[in-house]
Amino acid sequence: MSHTRTPLLDRVAGPQDLKPLTDRELSQLADELRQEVISSVSETGGHLGSSLGVVELSVAIHAVFNAPADKLIWDVGHQCYPHKILTGRRHRMSTLRQKDGLSGFTKRAESEYDPFGAAHSSTSISAALGFTVGRDMGMPTGDAIAVIGDGSISAGMAYEALNNAGAEGRRLFVILNDNEMSIAPPVGAMSEYLSRISQVGPMPILDAMAKDMERFLPEPMRLGAQRAREMVTGIEGQGTFFEELGFDYIGPIDGHDMGQLLSVLRAARTRATGPVLIHCCTVKGKGYAHAEGSSDKYHGVAKFDVASGVQAKSKANAPSYTTVFGEALTQEAARDPRVVAVTAAMPSGTGVNIMADRFPARVFDVGIAEQHGVTFAAGMAAAGLKPFCAIYSTFLQRGYDQVVHDVALQKLPVRFAIDRAGLVGADGATHAGAFDIGYMGALPGMVVMAAADEAELAHMVVTAAEYDEGPIAFRYPRGSGTGVEMPDRGEVIEIGKGRILREGTDVALLCFGTHLAECEMAAAMLEAEGISVTLADARFAKPLDMDLIASLAANHAALITVEQGAMGGFGAFVLQAMAAKGLLDGSLKLRTMCLPDRFIDQASPAEMYQDAGLTAMDIMSEVSRTVKHDTTLVGFPGRA
Repeated sequence: MSHTRTPLLDRVAGPQDLKPLTDRELSQLADELRQEVISSVSETGGHLGSSLGVVELSVAIHAVFNAPADKLIWDVGHQCYPHKILTGRRHRMSTLRQKDGLSGFTKRAESEYDPFGAAHSSTSISAALGFTVGRDMGMPTGDAIAVIGDGSISAGMAYEALNNAGAEGRRLFVILNDNEMSIAPPVGAMSEYLSRISQVGPMPILDAMAKDMERFLPEPMRLGAQRAREMVTGIEGQGTFFEELGFDYIGPIDGHDMGQLLSVLRAARTRATGPVLIHCCTVKGKGYAHAEGSSDKYHGVAKFDVASGVQAKSKANAPSYTTVFGEALTQEAARDPRVVAVTAAMPSGTGVNIMADRFPARVFDVGIAEQHGVTFAAGMAAAGLKPFCAIYSTFLQRGYDQVVHDVALQKLPVRFAIDRAGLVGADGATHAGAFDIGYMGALPGMVVMAAADEAELAHMVVTAAEYDEGPIAFRYPRGSGTGVEMPDRGEVIEIGKGRILREGTDVALLCFGTHLAECEMAAAMLEAEGISVTLADARFAKPLDMDLIASLAANHAALITVEQGAMGGFGAFVLQAMAAKGLLDGSLKLRTMCLPDRFIDQASPAEMYQDAGLTAMDIMSEVSRTVKHDTTLVGFPGRA
C-alpha cells in the first residue's frame, strides 16, 4: 500500500512548526514555499520577483529567530509574501491586495508577526533600532531583525539609521538583501560598492568571534573567513563601510544556500553583542524562469499564466496617464534642449523612460532618494535648465522639506509631475496620493494644476515647460485615460483659469482633476431629475479662478466642489478664498466633496471611491440633499 507524503508546507501553521525540521527539510520547505508564492500571485497579481528572492531567507529567519517575540521588519514590505504564508496567512493569500483582504505589504493590524508596517522604503533599520531600545529599557520584545534591499539602503534615511545604530552599539541585526535590482536597476556609488565587496568572498562577524564562527561554516567559507579577517576590501587594514560605522559585518553569503544561511544566522544570534550586518546575495525572481529573465524581474505583475508567464492585459482602449506624460515630456524635450527630467528609482513608473530612450543624457535617476532628487532639480533650475521632477504623490511626501526650502522659498521653476494622484487601488492606503493638493497648495508661489483627462495632461506639460516664474505642479492618476481625442501638441493654459463644460441654472459642480468624469455622469442624472447643472473644470487649485467661482456663486442656488484629495485641499482653498472675498452669504449653499478623514484600505479604485463616498451617485445624492426637493427652486439665484 503506497502512502502519499504530506507536503511540509501543509504541516506549517506558524513559525514554531519550523523549529523541529532538519536543515534538509527546511530546504525542501523553501522549494514548496516558492511554488506556493508563484501559484498565489498568478491568481491575484502583486510583487512577485522580490518575494521569490527571499524565500530561503524567510524560512531561515523564522527557523532561527523566535517571532513574534523577536521583531522581523521587512523594509518596504513588498517582499513579504513568503513571510505571510509562514505566519498563518496562507489560507488568505487568494485575497491578496483585494478589498477586505491581505495587504500587499506588512501591516500591524493584520498580524502579530508584522510588528511594523511598511510600504515606503528605507525605514526598517530606524524602526528596528527603536525596538532594540525598547528591549533594553525593559519592554517585552526580543531581538530586532531588519531586512533591507540594496536599493533601499542607498536612501539617506538608511544611512542615518546605520550611523545612529552603530553609535548606539546595541545588539541589532540588519540583513542586507543584495539582489542588485530594485524596481529599476540600482544606481549610485553604494550599489557599485556592494557589487565590489560581493566579489571578495565571505567575511566574519568580527575578529573576536570569527574563529568561533568558523566551525559553523562550510570549508570554502571557513577559508574565506580566515582571509577576510585581514583583507576586506582589498586594501590591507581597511574595514568595510559598515564596519567603519560600528557594525560587525558578515558576508557576502549566498542567500539561496540554506546551509550558509542557517549557519550564519545561528552563529550571529548566538554570539552577537552589538549591531551586526549580514550581507546576503540573492536573485530577484529566483526559481521562476519567466521572472528571472524579465527586465524588471516581475517586480509587479498582473494575474498571469504560470506555465507561459503571460500576464493578463488591460482592456483599456485609452493610453495611460503615465504614458501620455512621458510622450508629452519627450516632445517638449525635443523642442527645448533645456528640458531635463529627474526621477527617484521609478523611470518606467513615471514614464520618463520614454524620454530616456531618446535623450538619455537628460534624464537622471537618483535612486530611492526623493529629498536629494528635489534639491538636485532645484539646482538645475537655478542653473537655467527646465527640470521636470517626476515623483509619485505618495513618495513626494518624503521630499517635502526640500520642496519648501530649496524650491518654493527660492522661487525656482521646478516642474513637479505628480503621478498616482488620488486613490490607487491594490497598493492601498500607503500609496494613496491623497495629500499633495494640500501640501503643495500651502506653499507661497506654487502653482497647482490637476488634469481632468489625458488631453488636459498634455496641455499641462506644455504649460509647465513654458512657465518660468516659479515652481509649478500638476497631478494625474494611475491608470488609463478617458479616451478623449489627443492634440498633436498640448497648448499653454492661462495660469489660474478654469473652464465651463456644461451650462445650467440651479446647481454648479466645480471639479478639480479627473473626477470630472464622475461629475459629468452625476450632472446627466440630475438633469434627468429636473435639476439644471453647470459643470466647471477648475484646472487650478492655486491660483484659483476667482472670476469663475464668483460667477458660479452668483448664478446658482448651490456650489459643490469635488476633488480626489484629502480634507484641507481644493475645497478648503475655495471656502477660504470665498470667505475672504465676501462671497459666502445666506443665499448660496456651499458643499465640499473630498476624501474622508481616514485611510482607505486596498481595493479596486472604483471600490475605494465608493468607500470614500465619491461616486457619481454620491455626487447626485449630495446635490439632492443640498437643494432639498421639498423646496421649490423658483426664486433661487439664476433661476428665471
